[in-house]
Amino acid sequence: MELEAFGYILTILPGEILGPAMFLALVAALLSGYPVAFGLGGISVLFALLGMAFGVIEPQFLSALPQRIFGIMSNFTLLAIPAFVFMGAMLEKSGIAERLLVTMGRLLGGIRGGLALAVVLVGALLAATTGVVAATVTTMGLISLPVMLRAGYDRSLATGVIAASGTLGQIIPPSLVLVVLGDQLGVSVGDLFMGSVIPGLLMTGAFALYVVVISSLKPELAPAASINAEEPLSAARLLRVVVPPLGLILLVLGSIFFGLATPTEAGAIGAIGAMGLAALDGGFSRSSLKQVCDDSLRTTAMVMAILLGSTAFSLVFRGVGGDQLISDVLLNLPGGTVGFLAVSMALIFVLGLFIDFFEIAFIVLPLLLPSARQLLGPDALLWFGVVIGANLQTSFLSPPFGFALFFLRGVAPAEVSTRAIYRGAWPFIGLQLLVLLLLLCFPPLVTWLPGLMQASPS
Repeated sequence: MELEAFGYILTILPGEILGPAMFLALVAALLSGYPVAFGLGGISVLFALLGMAFGVIEPQFLSALPQRIFGIMSNFTLLAIPAFVFMGAMLEKSGIAERLLVTMGRLLGGIRGGLALAVVLVGALLAATTGVVAATVTTMGLISLPVMLRAGYDRSLATGVIAASGTLGQIIPPSLVLVVLGDQLGVSVGDLFMGSVIPGLLMTGAFALYVVVISSLKPELAPAASINAEEPLSAARLLRVVVPPLGLILLVLGSIFFGLATPTEAGAIGAIGAMGLAALDGGFSRSSLKQVCDDSLRTTAMVMAILLGSTAFSLVFRGVGGDQLISDVLLNLPGGTVGFLAVSMALIFVLGLFIDFFEIAFIVLPLLLPSARQLLGPDALLWFGVVIGANLQTSFLSPPFGFALFFLRGVAPAEVSTRAIYRGAWPFIGLQLLVLLLLLCFPPLVTWLPGLMQASPS
């Protein structure tokens, strides 16, 4: 009896609603908290069976899935992900990032707002080396936050500047976000790295300027302080702590910018360089190497699992006509290109509050890409990718679900309330939105440097 009822439902359910139903199932899976990769795979299998039952999908159509999976496995660009994850994890586990933060705090702590300014500068440096929000926010929260609180810093300002500086890893190269976006958009990752340099500097400069201004207008929020240490801060020690990470950044990014290496090759150089720095600094050991390899394996496996699930989803979604439905909606929005940008940026921002950027890149971006190509043109995809990266950075900081806020809440002392953390984030969210608006209004801020590098003689 149950089988007959199910068969009756199949006969009356029109195939035209499979696309919208699949999209709603995706939304439900993302909001359920169930592992995204498995949710995508399960939805794909279910709707593939429904599509074949309705005659919407031919069985031969699904034969393209193995070819897509093998294409992913042979994608040379994606090798940059484990390389950059390894580089960041090694620098964090070896203690290089911690010493950099302490040294900059001692250097700038004596001026008003100096500790907060040091956090911004070190956040930018860590973003250019680790590129991982969780590691940067956690490291700075464990080291800087107690010092800033003891110095009398306002709790909201202290937590806000730490969380905001930690999100710089989303836009400052070499960013994992940009690697994934480049692969999904079909844009050179090296060009995305170059295009994000000026936006990253604008974000960093906006944060630093805010610290300077608020410290001048409200001195009680950010008093002068100093970090006591047994060893005096000499010029030699400053150079010994700061120069190696800067050298690694220049080695990795410089090799990409000047065409000496692909992003994947530069990632391998960075991984080897991080091990060399850790060995010279006394932070390299067999146990640390094992832990770094384990962290890199877990992150890479998670990314690939989501990518495989999203590949199956996009294939079935296309088979049931869902991609055409999304394209029709986006192309017929009021305002044309402006309407498309407004809706796509709002969608990415909201999703960034709930899900990881890997999931957004692998699931949402393929749905937006056909419309972006038609409305913006293929030449604008580089700019579109950097704008998405800046948008994702903003969503990582936005209450109530911003991931950077959760990471900081996990390491903040009990006397720092969640409300104070949220309150401290709002001014920096405003600054990020201001920079995002500048990027939307002035595309040359993104495209000028890649164009300059392409125009220069090789």
